Amino acid sequence: MVYYNIRKMKTINKLNINLVLLLLTVLSLSVFAQSTRSLVNDGVEKYEKNKYNEAEVFFRKGIENDIKNYESRFNLGDALYKQGKYEEAIKEYQNALALSKTDLQRAEIFHNIGNSLLKAKKLKESIGAYREALKLNPKDIETKYNLSYALKQMKKQQQNKNKNKKNNKNNKDKNKNNKDKKKNKDNKDNKKNENKKNKDQQKKDQQKNKEQNKNKQDQQKKQQPTKPKDEISKKEAQRILDALKNNEAELQKKMRQKKSRRTNVEKDW
Repeated sequence: MVYYNIRKMKTINKLNINLVLLLLTVLSLSVFAQSTRSLVNDGVEKYEKNKYNEAEVFFRKGIENDIKNYESRFNLGDALYKQGKYEEAIKEYQNALALSKTDLQRAEIFHNIGNSLLKAKKLKESIGAYREALKLNPKDIETKYNLSYALKQMKKQQQNKNKNKKNNKNNKDKNKNNKDKKKNKDNKDNKKNENKKNKDQQKKDQQKNKEQNKNKQDQQKKQQPTKPKDEISKKEAQRILDALKNNEAELQKKMRQKKSRRTNVEKDW
């Protein structure tokens, strides 16, 4: 669907040369008026030949001659619109609106403002402008068509916005779920690493305690008095003592026997 273009340019009918000469001789201000009129007409000719930038120049000169000239303002807005200068066109249409005298003129201005806003992708504002135009001219078919188009575009835009919002929400939820999964996995890995770390620490502590106990036992052994190498056991000492007693008893017996024999020997005098 393509919306309708802007309304036609405003032209000022060329006066008969003879009439112009007559007016020039009668009215001193007609020279200034004719100059503005000629600039507007020249601008319209350039516009109809699709030379919009040249038409802009003529319309601006017309405004310089007469800042309150409605046709110069309105037509300048059209020339700017054709060049894609929508914001500038809207300003000139608003200037023309202040100079308009009839509801039909105002309806045409709002129609063109709506077109400019639509081109600038300002759907809500363009709908407002078309509605203002229809208030002033309710039977305008072109404005109704453009309003319908703008409303459909706005509805489509809202649907796309809702769709994108839903997709963003789904993506956000998906990212949250992935983040939670990753967090749970990280927690499991951390717990696993912590358990492993604790087990390793327990092994180290056990090994350390074992080494400490061994060192303690070795230290205690070193502190105990050592038995002399020549020291004999009590049993061995008793055996030796018993042997000595037996030897002594045997020795005394032998000595008594020798003594007895000596007393029985006769002297050889």
